[in-house]
Amino acid sequence: MDLEARAHAEHPEALRLWLRLLTCTQLIEKEVRNGLRAQFATTLPRFDLMSQLERSPEGLKMNELSRRMMVTGGNVTGITDQLVTEGLVERVDVEGDRRAWRVRLTPRGRKLFHEMAQQHEDWIVGAFAGLTGKEIAQLHKLLGKVKQHSQSQTLAEAE
Repeated sequence: MDLEARAHAEHPEALRLWLRLLTCTQLIEKEVRNGLRAQFATTLPRFDLMSQLERSPEGLKMNELSRRMMVTGGNVTGITDQLVTEGLVERVDVEGDRRAWRVRLTPRGRKLFHEMAQQHEDWIVGAFAGLTGKEIAQLHKLLGKVKQHSQSQTLAEAE
């Protein structure tokens, strides 16, 4: 039984919406994970790390990768070690800091990531193929309002 099926009519509509969002996210993520595994013999965390590096061609320090991915340094180190072994990323010394290095995509890693990113985009577009362009825009706008409200609540609580 998925999360959404646990909600009943007596639950607030907002709760049922939240559970529907979670269910949709899980279904789409499962499709992406399965596709990455089947077509590229890789995992979503590896794809995510490569995605972060694609956005920073000069590379990122390990702690920055960890922060951006919202995972522990140990997770980033393990994934990075695998990708270095496969020749998809490289470690580069940081000038002026002998203890640190940057991680960046190799040309081979960049090429593979572009192939994966195009397929990822196709999977996501396909996941929303049941909606019209107008419906997608409307949903995007509405979820933006939820995001903005949530962020303002978080800021208010921090003050």
